[in-house]
Amino acid sequence: MRGLLLVLMLLGSPAWAVQPDEILSDPVLEERARDLSKGLRCLVCRNESIDESNASLARDLRILLRERLVAGDTDAEAVDFIVDRYGEYVLLNPPASGSTWLLWGAGPLMLLLAGGVGLGYLRGRSKATGADQTPLSADEQARLDDILGR
Repeated sequence: MRGLLLVLMLLGSPAWAVQPDEILSDPVLEERARDLSKGLRCLVCRNESIDESNASLARDLRILLRERLVAGDTDAEAVDFIVDRYGEYVLLNPPASGSTWLLWGAGPLMLLLAGGVGLGYLRGRSKATGADQTPLSADEQARLDDILGR
């Protein structure tokens, strides 16, 4: 009984988001559509492909993609059509060109900047602690010994 429940739960997972009425009759064309839809982002679910998403907009994008493939578009033409309509954000892995250079470089740049700031802080702190240390006077040392009970 538990095994059947597990199988039913797996069948309802987002990996099976493509509805039966969306599937193309040509298996080669359907395979192309599935491969392409794995690289397109669901605009509702954020970091989920339209192949995995159950959102209605993802369904519309899957149908649009299949319509373009049936119309005879190449893979690149079909994806370009969708990118022209929705922008580069629809790509799960956008190319590093044009406006995305800043996004690709921001992470490593911030890491280097934080490392430089941290290194500068540690160097400044190590120099500051050595200059401020002056020995205790005899009165201060006697008071410290009294407090510590020596």
